Amino acid sequence: MQLRHYLQFRDFSAAEYEQIFARATWIKERFKRYEPYLPLHDRTLAMIFEKNSTRTRVSFEAGMLQMGGSVINLTSTDSQISRGEPIEDMARVITRMVDIVMIRTFEQEIIDRFASHSRVPVINGLTNEYHPCQILADIFTFIEQRGPIRGKTVAWIGDSNNVCNTWLQAAEVLDFNVHVSTPPGYEVEPERAGLYGTDHYEEFRDPMDAVRDADLVTTDVWTSMGFEAENEQRKRAFEDWCVDAEMMRVAKNDVLFMHCLPAHRGEEVTAEVIDGAQSVVWDEAENRLHAQKALMEFLLLGKVDA
Repeated sequence: MQLRHYLQFRDFSAAEYEQIFARATWIKERFKRYEPYLPLHDRTLAMIFEKNSTRTRVSFEAGMLQMGGSVINLTSTDSQISRGEPIEDMARVITRMVDIVMIRTFEQEIIDRFASHSRVPVINGLTNEYHPCQILADIFTFIEQRGPIRGKTVAWIGDSNNVCNTWLQAAEVLDFNVHVSTPPGYEVEPERAGLYGTDHYEEFRDPMDAVRDADLVTTDVWTSMGFEAENEQRKRAFEDWCVDAEMMRVAKNDVLFMHCLPAHRGEEVTAEVIDGAQSVVWDEAENRLHAQKALMEFLLLGKVDA
């Protein structure tokens, strides 16, 4: 098999995503029926964390174990990376001992350098620029709930962060639209988002205009990891970018609400919305498990028909 990595959403084609979503459905159905599926029984996943994690760690670790594999978990303090070992040397060593690596780190450049010296598939578990595994799960959740996402409209309200960047890439790959509304000074940076064009997204000053007739409304915390020093400044800037019931009412009648979590009720979203009937955040969180199992299967075994 050709060595493949998953570092940005654009690393796969629309046809490959169709395969992964179909496999995620099949894998999830077996999981719900308590039917063992152990295709990775002789494989080892190494997880490297330079940033804190709840959903990423649990979903990858549980997913690999449920597919019969084993997991090694490393944090900055557990490894020589905290003492200045070059990331290239770390990649050369670790990937001689394991079958697949997931990294959650800071700059995208770090994971790109690791992957360029890796002998095994590398998965981006989150960087400052992108969060492809989150959007993989989000789109899988939308497909479960509403069918194909092609031609639909996703409204992003808040900071143009790594999750927003990945939604924008996904729109180009899967042919849907993203409406983005951010406070002044926090707009989308196309080069940082890795965009080739503007055909699939539009920016709005007023968040109410962005959510109008949307099929999905989604947001994230106002202050992402690494920006804690800006917290008070951001609270003031984002005050009018809280997703509330009034916003949801101008979207489509069957609109869904998503949030990658953790959420701050009363800041980026009200409790009424995130805990309401339109919210699918708990399905979305669970689907990290199933979508990532399909992702690891794809990277390690290629196209599987069952």
